[in-house]
Amino acid sequence: MPWLETAPMEQRERFIADVRAGLYSMTELCERYGISRKSGYKWLERVEAGGRAALADRSRAPHHCPHRISTAVADLLCTTRRKHPQWGPKKLLQFLERRHRRITEWPAISTIGDLLVREGLVTKRRRRRRPDHPGTVPPITTAPNDIWAADFKGQCRTGDGVYCYPLTISDQHSRFLLTCHSLRNVQTVGAKPAFERTFREYGLPRAIRTDNGVPFATQAIHGLSQLNVWWIRLGIQHQRILPAHPQQNGAHERMHKTLNAEAIRPPRATLRAQQRAFDGFRPEYNEIRPHGTLNGDTPASHYHASPRPYPTRLPPIEYPGHYLVKRITSGGTLRFGNKLLFLATPLEGYDVGLDEVEDGIWSIYFCNVLIARFDERKYVIRS
Repeated sequence: MPWLETAPMEQRERFIADVRAGLYSMTELCERYGISRKSGYKWLERVEAGGRAALADRSRAPHHCPHRISTAVADLLCTTRRKHPQWGPKKLLQFLERRHRRITEWPAISTIGDLLVREGLVTKRRRRRRPDHPGTVPPITTAPNDIWAADFKGQCRTGDGVYCYPLTISDQHSRFLLTCHSLRNVQTVGAKPAFERTFREYGLPRAIRTDNGVPFATQAIHGLSQLNVWWIRLGIQHQRILPAHPQQNGAHERMHKTLNAEAIRPPRATLRAQQRAFDGFRPEYNEIRPHGTLNGDTPASHYHASPRPYPTRLPPIEYPGHYLVKRITSGGTLRFGNKLLFLATPLEGYDVGLDEVEDGIWSIYFCNVLIARFDERKYVIRS
């Protein structure tokens, strides 16, 4: 047991007095006071050398700090920082090293940062939490239907001169090819029925990953399009890869290479014949062809339909009671106060919810997805 925390000086004085009285041995006294014999002799030596004041606790700071900044260098760093308050430790060091070549020992960047904090030359910034809507699906899958990938395989021209745009949808966990459908264009009018048929047959995924092209995304706020607005209504998260980064959807792109070799080259005579080639390719790819990523298993042996069925009717859009609910007009606008604000045309006819997160700053939600921020003071909407 160490010295009693209530009065360590008093306990040490009593210990020294008992030692000098000579009634007990050092071993017995140390046992009574709950300290080691080494500590007992230490305090006895200190009081003999320095009197009662030596019984006080000493500073535990090291006598020498090899990385301590010299006063001259610290003053130089702080003076420069005050002249250039936007410069960080690295830039300060680069600036001063070139102008004070006689100084050979400069502190580390992290040490300079600590100095600026101690001197009050750094203003702490509040960490901004990147907005995420509830139920965000991680990019790594753990089960079938966690993430589907969708894309248009580059167009090809059939023998009769008609362009074919193959729409492909695959499950990223099992590599199961759900759909390969030949369309005449990449517009929503053809893509949505293909997705609807797939949803009816296999159920709903938790997320769909696509590129940033039409019809999956547009230049509207949050990349909203008629297709991904429909997905949000179904409770499906839309994941978009970075522009010009097809490797972020690499498994789907690799499937396209196989599709191109076995079902497109050479193109078939007509669009209907091309679709028959796709229909023949899917069962072979899913049920016969061994897949390297699956240790030679087939995608069909790892896939099962989603437990989330495609609903016959979309559920109503509901927001928490403290939200300000606004209806989006035919022009993609909403009314706030006495002004109209343009939000996004794909939301026409839907309700959005506004949540005031700061004084005059509103978060705009569609269903449970944060799509924008609105500054009431400037009447500006930002994605």
